[in-house]
Amino acid sequence: MVCPHACIRSKVYDGALLETAPEAFKSTTAKWREFADKKFTIQVSTEDCTGCTLCVETCPAKNKSAVGLKAINMAEQRPLREQERTNWEFFLGIPDLPRDTEAIRFNSVKNVQLLRPLFEFSGACAGCGETPYVKLLSQLYGDRALIGNATGCSSIYGGNLPTTPWAVDAQGRGPAWANSLFEDNAEFGLGFRLTLDSHNNYAKVVLGQLAAQIGDGLVDAIMTADQSTEAGICAQRTRVADLKAKLAGIDDPRARDLIVVADTLVKKSVWMLGGDGWAYDIGYGGLDHVLSTGHDVNILVLDTEVYSNTGGQASKSTAMGAVAKFAAGGKPSNKKDLGRMAMAYGTAYVAQVSLGASDAQTIKAFTEAESYPGPSIIIAYSHCIAHGIDMAKGLQQQKAAVESGAFLTYRYDPRLVPQGKNPLQLDCKGPIIPLQDFIYNENRFRMLQASNPAAAAELLDQAQKGVKAHWKLYQQMAAAEVGV
Repeated sequence: MVCPHACIRSKVYDGALLETAPEAFKSTTAKWREFADKKFTIQVSTEDCTGCTLCVETCPAKNKSAVGLKAINMAEQRPLREQERTNWEFFLGIPDLPRDTEAIRFNSVKNVQLLRPLFEFSGACAGCGETPYVKLLSQLYGDRALIGNATGCSSIYGGNLPTTPWAVDAQGRGPAWANSLFEDNAEFGLGFRLTLDSHNNYAKVVLGQLAAQIGDGLVDAIMTADQSTEAGICAQRTRVADLKAKLAGIDDPRARDLIVVADTLVKKSVWMLGGDGWAYDIGYGGLDHVLSTGHDVNILVLDTEVYSNTGGQASKSTAMGAVAKFAAGGKPSNKKDLGRMAMAYGTAYVAQVSLGASDAQTIKAFTEAESYPGPSIIIAYSHCIAHGIDMAKGLQQQKAAVESGAFLTYRYDPRLVPQGKNPLQLDCKGPIIPLQDFIYNENRFRMLQASNPAAAAELLDQAQKGVKAHWKLYQQMAAAEVGV
């Protein structure tokens, strides 16, 4: 899950496929009750691995037969290259687990990794903290996603033409992706939703008009389809394919129109993607407007707390005391609380996640956000090379950010209010380590400590008080009674 470049994949499959496997291909018995008769393989694309070592650092499983080793370990690439290239090619030929399988639900770390990433081998930095979130989005919703990507790191590693990391599955389905500007990406993404809704409404009107020629049974099934699950979406795709086949034989201008927009009858997932420079700063006005509209869109903010792609300028997400361009003496103000501002509407789903702090909470937030029938925003803490850290320790820093209280993880779901429940659910324990134990692992904070110790000490004191006050406020918000 943490691999920034989608180089580590897993599959479950019929053991009969191993009859033609390369000699060095590795497999074991699948450890799922639902797939007890299947084989399981984790395979690495050695030629695409950047050697960031995040996988080894975070791996929880130790090798019981060799002290000091884990379930996955770094090794020299060259001796393994030819062997693993052959293994990788064979692995890619193994069929993916169908998305509409009813055997398991894709709501856990273990299960989600059986979904094929449709974002792979990007041009991001080795050990990037942003791309695992983007990859997760592509695994969960990539075969039906429309993505408006703000200018920034994610647009550069996401659109490094003439190649692109956005991929397609075995059926040729993948995300529709386009880059927009810092200042208008939210409006750009909202346009996707408005267009889809317009086409969907038109398709339903024409579908009703041609019901006698198409067949009332098929029309009714399409109009009333439950697309709240992957199985339901896949079933709707089959119906739409049948619809197109029937429309091809109808000599009517409306039938030709309907063929063009028929695919909008299948549920789409609209995402706006970008960094904190877009969401907190230059594009905030548009993002705020989108959150107020009530339209079913999803926003993923890759929060590195700095303008990573354009040279490391301070943003409104930059933490107090951090050194960045335009904040050479340490940023004197607190980080903007974008999540609380979004919650103020009361009609938007809001979550803050940190993969290093909790991978399970991250998946839960993505699942809830996408299922919410209105605007949703996920603010994802992302370690960055601009922080001045050993990128191999990025996930530990993500965890420390949460443990220090510098970044809180939570989910705010308006659907809980009608049940008489508080919509804000805190997913962290608040500050359990001093703030300095987190920030002074990073050069962006240590620089000020070295150049101006007095200023660094003053800003640390203010920031520590701010962290405690921030946590206390969120505790009060989460404990408040909710009237129905």
